[in-house]
Amino acid sequence: MTLNVLVVDDETLARSRLRTLLGDCTAPAARVAGEAANAAQAVALLGRGPVDAVLLDIHMPGADGLTLAKTLRAMADAPAVVFVTAHAEHAVQAFELEAVDYLTKPVRLERLQAALQKVERSIAIRRGIEPEKPEEMLVIQDRGRTERVPVSEVLYLKAELKYVTVRTAERSYILDTSLSELEEKYPDPFMRVHRNALVARRAVRALEKNYDPEEGEGWAVRLHGIDELLAVSRRQLAAVRAIIAA
Repeated sequence: MTLNVLVVDDETLARSRLRTLLGDCTAPAARVAGEAANAAQAVALLGRGPVDAVLLDIHMPGADGLTLAKTLRAMADAPAVVFVTAHAEHAVQAFELEAVDYLTKPVRLERLQAALQKVERSIAIRRGIEPEKPEEMLVIQDRGRTERVPVSEVLYLKAELKYVTVRTAERSYILDTSLSELEEKYPDPFMRVHRNALVARRAVRALEKNYDPEEGEGWAVRLHGIDELLAVSRRQLAAVRAIIAA
């Protein structure tokens, strides 16, 4: 589902920032249906096409965001309202107006994405449909760049000193977390094969005898999409065999 979002803020830079963040949202995706610098412009834009959500500033010239929210609330098929403001003290009033969420500036992508997921759920409830489950993502910081890697693309997770190597069919990433935290967070897609490795259940291809210079004779698992072998501990051997036999 792609949400149509109206951005209402009297500051040009604030609207530009939200427009950029909305373009980076993926679960659900969003498109900017219009931009308004005040309440009057917002009401006019709402009459031109479907709007699922309004990202609404509070302090604006003329009617403020709270007043506009009251107007929107009275509309048939009213859009969901997400307040975006530098002032945290209006949160109680905002939720009294049935706002879906309340974001404080500067807005982070993860926080905006979470707000849009709430919007999607509210729309689904109103329409009596089951909302799409957003795809789970690993957020990875790589040389000053933030990248979202779908969990469904990960083949294995391997502990390396203080970090975890995240391996997909295309490349490897470094994630600053612990293997145990990832195992607890994603118990369904991954299984532990060794004290230092989790593999994607769907990617398990074969179990082979293998010689490891550190551990000697043993077993290793081969995964679809890559040539690497990952050592399997004796404790996990039966579980890996069960996955292959299933």
